[in-house]
Amino acid sequence: MSKTIGTLLILLVATLIFLAYQGDLPADVVDAKYTSPASQFLKTSNGARVHFRDEGASDGLPIILVHGSMSSLHTWTPWVAELGADYRVISLDLPAHGLTGAVPDDDYSAEAQQRTVEAVVKHLALEEFVIGGSSMGGGVAWRYALRHPQTVLGLILVSASGPRDWFDSESKSTPDQGAPLVFKLLGQDWFRAVAARIDPYLLAVQGAKSAYNNSPVVTDALIMRYYELALRSGTRDAILSRFDSPRQRSTPEPLTDLKMPTLILWGEKDSVIPASYAARFTEVLADSEAVVYPGVGHVPMEEIPKKSAQDVRRFLSSKINRAKSTL
Repeated sequence: MSKTIGTLLILLVATLIFLAYQGDLPADVVDAKYTSPASQFLKTSNGARVHFRDEGASDGLPIILVHGSMSSLHTWTPWVAELGADYRVISLDLPAHGLTGAVPDDDYSAEAQQRTVEAVVKHLALEEFVIGGSSMGGGVAWRYALRHPQTVLGLILVSASGPRDWFDSESKSTPDQGAPLVFKLLGQDWFRAVAARIDPYLLAVQGAKSAYNNSPVVTDALIMRYYELALRSGTRDAILSRFDSPRQRSTPEPLTDLKMPTLILWGEKDSVIPASYAARFTEVLADSEAVVYPGVGHVPMEEIPKKSAQDVRRFLSSKINRAKSTL
């Protein structure tokens, strides 16, 4: 019965969305609104223009932060404010996201995400750093650490995606009631066929309220950030291309090879990736600790920026700075 109700709800919401048409917004208009004095743009070998920010203490320990699916580097702004006095905080927009948006080769794969991070690291000539990520960006972070263990001093995983086999087993046993509707719809062929021309505003509202567990930080400005960045010229097509790409079945990813200190942060009320993932990560990562925040959703760095940044600061000062001094 609940499955039937869920299907009817999807069809109802989709019908309402279809009633409104919304074209793209000019890229220069969106860029003017969402750049900051810290914004920089890097031209990569495939012709992409990658938006990144290099903020905080220029001589501090570098921390690279990678956003999640449908998000942008703006999600890290609260942590920049909390940590920037002592740490160098670098954030970036992945392809199909933020002000990076569509890329010329139409490659939005996991491999392309890795190349994007590598390009920023090379451009900034970073030798050692901490890397962190939220949701999909957490998966980007730990995969980067697997490829470059010699440069990664530590990991920060915020509501992070795990290996594909975790997702498969979790999705069979965990209901997704209350989850952002956009992810379920983008998994449907019929929706992707028309999604490039419909107004995503209602999805932005529902998705933000769900992901942030109805936090008071979900303001009109926050909703408009997701909405307008999604409407940036070329981005909707890039998003659809990303979800159209078949998921590659790869060999099991050896998380046990990750030996660097790892901080795992999760919201107890996460509707996107269940908080049970925190325990799964601690089971396979030898030098790890987890903090689960009661009543918090999928985005702790925005929902509770002071508390989550305080935990990051404690982790960095006790684990990373000490480890770096012995290298």
